[in-house]
Amino acid sequence: MLAANLLVKKREGEQLSDDEIRFLIDGFCDGSVTDYQMSAFAMAVCLKGMSPGETECLTRAMLESGGRMPRTCSGDTPRVDKHSTGGLGDKVSVILAPLLAACGVHVPMISGRGLGLTGGTLDKLESIPGFRTDLNESECDGALRDVGAFIVSASDQIAPADRRLYALRDVTGTVESISLITASILSKKLAANLDALVMDVKVGSAAFMPSLNQASALAESICRVGTACGLPTSVLISDMDQPLGSAVGNAIEINESLAILRGECRDQPTVERARELTMLLCSELLVATKASSDYKQARDRLEDALQGGHALERLMAMIAQQHGRLDGPLPLAKKHVIEATHDGWVRRIDSRTIGLTVVEMGGGRRRVGDPIDHSVGVAMQVLVGDRVVRGQPLMEVYCSSPGQQDEVNRLSATIELGEQPAEPIPLILNAGS
Repeated sequence: MLAANLLVKKREGEQLSDDEIRFLIDGFCDGSVTDYQMSAFAMAVCLKGMSPGETECLTRAMLESGGRMPRTCSGDTPRVDKHSTGGLGDKVSVILAPLLAACGVHVPMISGRGLGLTGGTLDKLESIPGFRTDLNESECDGALRDVGAFIVSASDQIAPADRRLYALRDVTGTVESISLITASILSKKLAANLDALVMDVKVGSAAFMPSLNQASALAESICRVGTACGLPTSVLISDMDQPLGSAVGNAIEINESLAILRGECRDQPTVERARELTMLLCSELLVATKASSDYKQARDRLEDALQGGHALERLMAMIAQQHGRLDGPLPLAKKHVIEATHDGWVRRIDSRTIGLTVVEMGGGRRRVGDPIDHSVGVAMQVLVGDRVVRGQPLMEVYCSSPGQQDEVNRLSATIELGEQPAEPIPLILNAGS
């Protein structure tokens, strides 16, 4: 086989055989298939798609490019995880992992970096001084044994093909592909030897899936391939036409996660959406593994873990276990407040422009290897449907770049006010398993 011939075949919309898919993935790992060839493959898949059988084979090939995590430290303790398809302000993983660990299940989370305009969990955690996401197998076992959770990157041993392809997709415009997203997510999750997985599929202007039909197709793909590979998988489809929570950025999202775990944000509707989504996803996993008998019992256990401070203790223990040092809120860049210029109702939030502007301020990557300024970001003060008055804060912008006024002006235009009331956007748009 020749890689170039297979690229032409997929470019023309033909199906690749299992052997051909494995040839490409194996060659990508050993260097006989180059980065530019794999980028071309990703573009062809984005344009022409893959069949369900091709997607399952791609997932298995990427999984088998590395090893699997052993279950020696878990024993009979359920092992669970959650994954989001990415969105603005999505800091759920930072809250969910210690919260579930406080409820007696293990969370071996292999996460990713920023992709497109959405932030990555690893980038957020690395805003904590000293925090390591490259733990070895022994360190991961110790974290599960002592804390009940860890959040790490895909190593050279765990789905290495995905680790390299993920970085290429971020900078080559090949993010929005159901097959590539499915294979990327599940190759890492299958490697973790899980008992249950819950997916948070985002839909909206700042999501990879802008329509409910596309999000539903992705949810179906993930559930089908996960089940075929022996991993029980359920899905929630959630809104991404506005940021999740208040904070969008890296350090600022860590600060908001800490505030939620401290119980400090129950009176802030923007932040409450992030808390509520976390609780729903956690409940799915506790019920799926029979760690709780029903959703009410799951919810009660989760509330107890939050109110008793147990989840916060687990997060601080996880940070220490992964060599991080966190003594208080992380520092942020200079603050600029955007206020309403007139009375009205929030009719629309241009979340895509918010995400792109945060990247331009240094909060994300334009190219592989770009450094990130963890201190930049925004804090949303309103939701779609809110009534506002002139002079009311709409958004706080944390930015110190030379072009900061241009960026503040651009962000000022992302919140559209109208004279007539607007309907609030529901958090959960659909649910299925």
